[in-house]
Amino acid sequence: MTSADAIIVGSGLAGLAAAAELGDRGKQVIFVDQEPRSFLGGQAFWSLGGLFMIDTPEQRRMGIKDSRELALNDWMGSAQFDRDEDAWPRKWAEAYVDFAAGEMRPWLHAMGLRWFPIVGWAERGGGFANGHGNSVPRFHLTWGTGPGIIEHFVRRCIAHEKAGLIHFHFRHQVDRIDMENGAAKGVSGTVLAADASERGQKTNRDPAGDFAFTAPSVIVTSGGIGGNFEMVRKVWPTERLGPAPKDMVAGVPAHVDGRMIAISEGAGGHVINGDRMWHYTEGVKNWDPIWPSHGIRILPGPSSMWFDARGNRFAPPALPGFDSVGTLREILATGFDYSWFVLTQKVIKKEFALSGSEQNPDFTSKKWAEVIKQRVLSGKNATGPVEAFKEKGDDFVVANDLQTLINGMNQIGGGNLIDATHLRRQIEARDTQIDNPFSKDAQMMAIHAARNYRGDRLLRTAKPHKFLDPANGPLIAVKLHILTRKSLGGLQTNLDSQMIGADCAAIPGLFAAGEVAGFGGGGYHGYNALEGTFLGGCIFSGRNAGRSSAIA
Repeated sequence: MTSADAIIVGSGLAGLAAAAELGDRGKQVIFVDQEPRSFLGGQAFWSLGGLFMIDTPEQRRMGIKDSRELALNDWMGSAQFDRDEDAWPRKWAEAYVDFAAGEMRPWLHAMGLRWFPIVGWAERGGGFANGHGNSVPRFHLTWGTGPGIIEHFVRRCIAHEKAGLIHFHFRHQVDRIDMENGAAKGVSGTVLAADASERGQKTNRDPAGDFAFTAPSVIVTSGGIGGNFEMVRKVWPTERLGPAPKDMVAGVPAHVDGRMIAISEGAGGHVINGDRMWHYTEGVKNWDPIWPSHGIRILPGPSSMWFDARGNRFAPPALPGFDSVGTLREILATGFDYSWFVLTQKVIKKEFALSGSEQNPDFTSKKWAEVIKQRVLSGKNATGPVEAFKEKGDDFVVANDLQTLINGMNQIGGGNLIDATHLRRQIEARDTQIDNPFSKDAQMMAIHAARNYRGDRLLRTAKPHKFLDPANGPLIAVKLHILTRKSLGGLQTNLDSQMIGADCAAIPGLFAAGEVAGFGGGGYHGYNALEGTFLGGCIFSGRNAGRSSAIA
């Protein structure tokens, strides 16, 4: 089949959401993707599966009082929209908050999705109620993690494939969006040679033929640029964040290469907010990598002490789990592109989670027995994947005393940058704050506040204790790299996911959804994300594209 009602470029979560909706409408859909069929679901497969939702039964059971109004205040305070081109992103932000506070959960629940009962508290903010951050926990961990999300959209699409409505063409790399009289006509490109690589691995780009498909509607859902360091550095906002890191690790596979962005621009699409991006500060090198420069993000609780490359403690709000972009700026201002966590075994046991479906096999398995085994019955140990990183990871130092720990840090960091006396004094000062349930140390205040939330007290925040007391050891240091992840800007779109050109007019037949569209509008996050909004944005913008009346 070479013609259809719509062509979708990219078979990740946004593309699957769009295709599922189009199939429900009886539309003929051609799917093209440069990767093998085993990669179906794209980067979402590797995700932790968190979804930002508002005023849910899970929240209410945990004693969390949330509302659309509170969430919108948090979103706008985080987004800090300040550009003329933010008109559509602002509309998308408001629409997503409405979705997340209304139809999102019942719609997904009816589809088969379920969530872990304890709601996570991500991105706790920069210090002010009208600024960046989540006022309450909103991170709903999907039972089954990323695979547990995509399986339901895959199931719907496979049903439409069997019915003859969806036609998948893998190893088809789009080189052009074909236009005629200013409207989409189809796509053409290169058929790539077969590749039996495992999901996530880098595949070949060997040409094996050409193709051309026609349709009056083309939906680009090809993802962002996080696997392409050259492109990340090209758009890096040096004036706002500081110089681009010389050393980074990749939080996404190599196929997240951004190549469809320029192709879409060539067809008339308009990229806005390309300098807005979301990269993490808590990346570690994967000791068992799947893709090039593979890094894993540590999702930390609030207790680890955070130091720069020279052993100086960062000032609030550069605290674990509070302000990703603000902390990134502080790290780069030191002249280095890495930093350090210092913690204890008690902290790593309760507070370290690793991002990704493959790093959380218990949640991914959907088996309560595995969750209890990994997270309750493991004694003093953290989960198996965390303990494996502690044992085998290049960035981890474990020691029974502080001097040995510092020796290891200096060996990994190079240059003997950390002065033992200086680091010891900072940790000793922190330890003086443990004897009372109150403190003048902002991080200790944040720890006490976190433990007021039942979910954090149960699973995510260790009881305050003295780091230099051997009974709480061993001591652990972790070298943290900048880890690439998401583009917050992208192709400008209206609420139907139609591409908007530089002349502010919709381009007939051209659509974009997911990360390539900044998750909606060309950047509905603004400058900061509240987490759980990447997968949620793929679902929402993909659904809007699939339901658009502009696709006749």
